[in-house]
Amino acid sequence: MPRPIQATIHAQALRHNLERLRRAAQGARVWGVVKANAYGHGIERAFDALRGVDGFALLDLQEAERVRALGWRGPILLLEGVFEPRDLELCSRLSLWHTVHCTEQVDMLALHKTHVPHRVFLKLNSGMNRLGLPPSGLRTAWSRLNALPQVDEITLMTHFSDADGPRGIAAQLAVFEDATRDLPGERSLANSAALLRFADVPAVRGDWVRPGIAMYGSAPDHPEHDSAHWDLQPAMTLSSRLIGVQRLAAGDTVGYGSSFTASAPLRVGTVACGYADGYPRHCGTGTPVLVDGVRTRTLGRVSMDMIAVDLEPVPAAGPGSEVTLWGRSRSGTVLTIDEVARAGGTIGYELMCALAPRVPVVVEDPDL
Repeated sequence: MPRPIQATIHAQALRHNLERLRRAAQGARVWGVVKANAYGHGIERAFDALRGVDGFALLDLQEAERVRALGWRGPILLLEGVFEPRDLELCSRLSLWHTVHCTEQVDMLALHKTHVPHRVFLKLNSGMNRLGLPPSGLRTAWSRLNALPQVDEITLMTHFSDADGPRGIAAQLAVFEDATRDLPGERSLANSAALLRFADVPAVRGDWVRPGIAMYGSAPDHPEHDSAHWDLQPAMTLSSRLIGVQRLAAGDTVGYGSSFTASAPLRVGTVACGYADGYPRHCGTGTPVLVDGVRTRTLGRVSMDMIAVDLEPVPAAGPGSEVTLWGRSRSGTVLTIDEVARAGGTIGYELMCALAPRVPVVVEDPDL
């Protein structure tokens, strides 16, 4: 039989999360952000469950081609825009909308020959200091774009840096509103955290919202809130099985570097999962894990192919017992990916995107 590790993509959870986010959007249209291969879930695997979006947002042209190949005829937005002039040809052929965040991209459009004008999203740097025109240069860029026959409609956008934290969005929202005052066109501001935390502010919702991580069931402001607080369901479960059991005496150690020492007799289970599968190597002793749906902890270092877990809370567990590394166990118990990520000093985004190619992935869809 194959090695007993598997990732499961829960289509119904994706549909649930999308509906939850649509309610928060209160009439604003919803981009389904599927960059990084749908946050590691797989564009093709997530597509059917996400057909209810108003458009797909992503980064590169190959991903856009994949979405079009699936039969999607609605809007597709390139969140970082184009990288060289010839990219605009593919934008025309695939009917892609694209972000303009610098004067060089305005120059590319000015030189581009096309029969079909482009829909662009003009991005303001309101304080993230990553991509975007400065407030002092936004109107000049807007005027140039508006005068080009190569450009059809201009949507104004920005990105919040602190929607998930105590600084909030007030300062950036004020910069955006001041810089775009009286300019026509739709607006797009809200990421997952802004949409869920500030959904009652109409200016934040704008015309288009761009939820990413929340669509996949992770809380955008963890640890302040967990996914249950926002009524989000995990869209990915990483599961495996116990493949061995060891009985330790007091003083025995576990794994490389003997980083865990038993203080009393202890049953230890070995799980077929390691950092080569995408499980974080930095998750040390105490990282939460479910065995047969019962919450317990990891012990010692994560190896390339194996993890040790404490079986004392699960006395009946043995080889073949179900292990849920994150997601939903067969019994329905949920271990959020955010908890595991926090134990490894990272965020749920990274765990989703780091799922290794060697892990088999299945789609669970009760509607099929």
